[in-house]
Amino acid sequence: MKNTKGKKWSDYLWIVELCYLILGLFNILFAWLGMLFFCIPLFVAIFGGSKVYCNRYCGRGQLLGLLGEKLKLSRNAVPPKFLRSPWFRYGFLTFFMVMFGLMLFSTYRVFTGAPLSQAVTLLWMFKLPWQWVDVSFVAPWIGQFAFGFFGVMLTSTVLGLVTMVLFRPRSWCVYCPMGSMTQGICRLRNGRKAKGYGRTCKEDSGAAEAVGE
Repeated sequence: MKNTKGKKWSDYLWIVELCYLILGLFNILFAWLGMLFFCIPLFVAIFGGSKVYCNRYCGRGQLLGLLGEKLKLSRNAVPPKFLRSPWFRYGFLTFFMVMFGLMLFSTYRVFTGAPLSQAVTLLWMFKLPWQWVDVSFVAPWIGQFAFGFFGVMLTSTVLGLVTMVLFRPRSWCVYCPMGSMTQGICRLRNGRKAKGYGRTCKEDSGAAEAVGE
């Protein structure tokens, strides 16, 4: 339902994204909530055959749009062609999934007795100490997953902010791993029923906006 100003509840999901990042700073275990951001788009693509999550419900895309458009923090330049090319998008997705797999492996090692690494890794290189957080009341592997997963989410947020500043506000949507995965799922599920793989499998609005379509 729309309110009197023409806004829908889904227009405020950027608040959810912002709250998630803030809560993770105070209690790393909130990082587990980020699994919703991973699972929901995949479920929508698998069972619904559409990218409606990217088009309408992605809080990160909304947040980048708000910062770039409303607060004028973006140069509003067209992103370079390589950024939206299939080889870069799926290459970045592959790299992202490899790093995600390594994060899961670290969690498994802690599960089997390795010591907990109480740090958040930013940009897959920089370990940020996170010693102020007490995770002693949960199993070590639960804490390890939270540290690793929050590092993944924080890294992707930083990349989104950088490309927002350098290019158009939602340039992150052009090469977002979740967007690439859901696009691939839609194509496999729907087949080539129409040009562009059908209306339900169209590129998300954020990506189209980022390249000026």
